[in-house]
Amino acid sequence: MPAKILIFEVAVPSPLYRSFDYRAPIATGESPPVPGTRVLVPFGQRRVVGILLTIKQDSDIPAGKLKDVLEVLDAKPVLGTDLMQLLSWAARYYHHPIGEVLAAALPVLLRKPDSCPDTHVMVWKLTDAGRQQSLQSLARAPRQAAVLGVLTEHPQGLAREALSVPLEVLNRLQHRGWIHRVGLEQAPAGNIVNLSDTQHALTVQQQSAADAVQACFDSFQAFLLEGVTGSGKTEVYLRLIEPLLQKQKQVLVLVPEIGLTPQLVERFRQRFAVDIAVLHSGLNDSQRLRAWQQAASGAARLILGTRSAIFTPLKNPGMIIIDEEHDTSLKQQDGFRYSARDLAVWRAQQLNIPILLGSATPSLESLYNAQQGRYQLLDLPERAGKALAPTMRLLDLRGQTMRDLLSATLLDAMDVHLKKGGQILLFLNRRGFAPVLLCHACGWVAECRRCDARMTLHQRRGELRCHHCGSQRRVDAFCPSCGSSELLGIGEGTERIEQALQEHFPDISVLRIDRDTTRRKGELEAALSAAETGAARILLGTQMLAKGHHFPEVTLAAILDADQGLFSTDFRASERMAQLIIQVAGRAGRAEKPGEVMIQTHHPDHPLLRQLVESGYPAFAQSALEERQETLLPPYASMALLRAEATSAEQPKAFLDAARTLAEPSQSATLQLWGPVAAPMERRAGRYRAQLLVQAGHRNELQQLLRQWIPRFEAIRDSRRVRWSIDVDPVDMF
Repeated sequence: MPAKILIFEVAVPSPLYRSFDYRAPIATGESPPVPGTRVLVPFGQRRVVGILLTIKQDSDIPAGKLKDVLEVLDAKPVLGTDLMQLLSWAARYYHHPIGEVLAAALPVLLRKPDSCPDTHVMVWKLTDAGRQQSLQSLARAPRQAAVLGVLTEHPQGLAREALSVPLEVLNRLQHRGWIHRVGLEQAPAGNIVNLSDTQHALTVQQQSAADAVQACFDSFQAFLLEGVTGSGKTEVYLRLIEPLLQKQKQVLVLVPEIGLTPQLVERFRQRFAVDIAVLHSGLNDSQRLRAWQQAASGAARLILGTRSAIFTPLKNPGMIIIDEEHDTSLKQQDGFRYSARDLAVWRAQQLNIPILLGSATPSLESLYNAQQGRYQLLDLPERAGKALAPTMRLLDLRGQTMRDLLSATLLDAMDVHLKKGGQILLFLNRRGFAPVLLCHACGWVAECRRCDARMTLHQRRGELRCHHCGSQRRVDAFCPSCGSSELLGIGEGTERIEQALQEHFPDISVLRIDRDTTRRKGELEAALSAAETGAARILLGTQMLAKGHHFPEVTLAAILDADQGLFSTDFRASERMAQLIIQVAGRAGRAEKPGEVMIQTHHPDHPLLRQLVESGYPAFAQSALEERQETLLPPYASMALLRAEATSAEQPKAFLDAARTLAEPSQSATLQLWGPVAAPMERRAGRYRAQLLVQAGHRNELQQLLRQWIPRFEAIRDSRRVRWSIDVDPVDMF
């Protein structure tokens, strides 16, 4: 009898909630590939890279109609058993197509059918001739000298990304015979940590926190490290990482923003002579692949990355650390909408290793988990060293003389701090020159042609930009409505504040850090370095300046417009505003110089502001949790948001009306449907949007509804004319 045909069940990157069966290649032989292996398959008119889920002998589709697998691309699976389990669970929990989930976990080059990525991890090492060179002889080649110096401290070798120099510098040193490039199969053994000159004495609280985590090194336990800004959370991380590196273990560190990686990488390099794999959106495809492979092989012991780094394969996992765990950037907001923080906790439990969540302003969800005993709470209530908590005060703007959000009181305070040699940080979460361009003659306002939003004036480039869809156009010379040339920028953005500061303090260096000034590669790192060293005396920026950075020279921090986040229909708005105020305040007085924080507001009696200034974040968080419990909002309930968008305003609402009808039989006292309603910004990027909220008292109840509900969407009339998505545990309700 003929041999039975083997069937490959393959996850293909597509929006369909299913896998696909293919006939196995004839050359499969006695050692077939295992799940997690990439395979090249035909899909429609294309050839795509899919992931093998399982091999079976039967299919619901007749064998004659099955297409053949074109090629098995890997000798070993690119996604190991642990990652396949994590991703399969994530696809079920977040109700996203398995093919897209698995594809999202791979570097871009591993998703392309025609690319042949180099699967070897390569590092640069010193040769014997290189070790004998005098760095003083390279005074005219400082980058070459820097490479030799770093490689002297890292005898096991470093990847090009870790050396942070152009390839031509390395090629020049190789031509001289001083360094060479070698393949690295596994992490080198031996003593790889040198703390002799950089180790700091821990405070009693820091030592207690480190001891608690270290006692659980060989088992799963989730820890929440709540430490005030400047309390030395990073030092606790470093102390915990050291013994794990000595045991040849790997540590995965996640940060919410690319802007936080330079300082952390530098701290790690100063302390540990190991290769560090860095993964974030600022790398090109080849760099991301090499870092991913370094982690998979075990060559990189420290893996530092943003959200998607949670899917990095680890050969010898020892611990996971989430820095700034409260930050909403850890939640993916489009496509596969996962929470990197929540998946990290799941993965740590799966790998039976500890996970440490750190923040000065923990999320209410994490504080709730600590209260429920799921997380062990570790507290750092005081700043480390001689640094003291800054003094905070509300600055009442009512009746004050104002120009460009700079009150007379604030300008006087800035002058005092500058004369004393202090550095100043000003925060405004609004980039551009002005959020509105208005005609003084007729009242016309420049609006986005694709969104229900106004265009922001960027005066320096002479552009109007939409910060929602990204569209831009030249600034109008004359009003399109009445022809007048009296066009005014109304309101303040960071670009306008920068101009005002240069007029007020012409002899003082002003550094603006926002998305507009850090677009090019290397600009963010250079700006943060200037800020940290004190070369720039006045720092002005958006959230990327406020999050987690250590600026030891800052003595005055000011929030220019605290009223932005005080009045919102989003139930999470007050939590985010409180976190932002505390994070900005935490940049002041981090060294021996005392710090001052000024919060400009027209509502100095607002209970949120008063509570933060008088009682601090813990008191606010406890009050907020009590309010959430009374109103049955997360974390005391579970939510999912069904969004829909289309080119007409009627289609999204019609789809959501039909979806609600399908779910209504499941409604109960603890499971409710809200909507559908138009999104607060109904038209965005030329498409109309609406949403339907599902709220359940228990997570299992919500998941059960979603499992039964989502497969029925395809039967809704005109469902293919609507782009819909489901967001489980949404952090952005709009």
